[in-house]
Amino acid sequence: MAEEGQVFAIHTIEAWKETLEKGNEAKKLIVVDFTASWCGPCRIIAPIFSDLAKKITNVTFVKVDVDELASVAEEWKVEAMPTFVFLKEGKEIERIVGVKKEELVAKVEKHATDVATA
Repeated sequence: MAEEGQVFAIHTIEAWKETLEKGNEAKKLIVVDFTASWCGPCRIIAPIFSDLAKKITNVTFVKVDVDELASVAEEWKVEAMPTFVFLKEGKEIERIVGVKKEELVAKVEKHATDVATA
């Protein structure tokens, strides 16, 4: 994993489990971008997701390619891309499906604040 302010690309089941464990221990919000290399809308929203990671450093931002880690996508019932899943202490607290920039920004800011004050 790299330093704060970045989107972490998860390429293995081990890295996925480690990311969830670290987030749970630190009680950090994790925002997962379930994406695919062939997905046009995913490429449109990627820079916005990356900007959020730079601005909001108390949140862990990760990217999971659904083709690369199909079992993880299946486990989280991802049916369309992009799907953003917000996790706190291992539980889903929010989900956004599609390119919804304003909603994504608002929900990240809302939940980042909730984490900061918890």
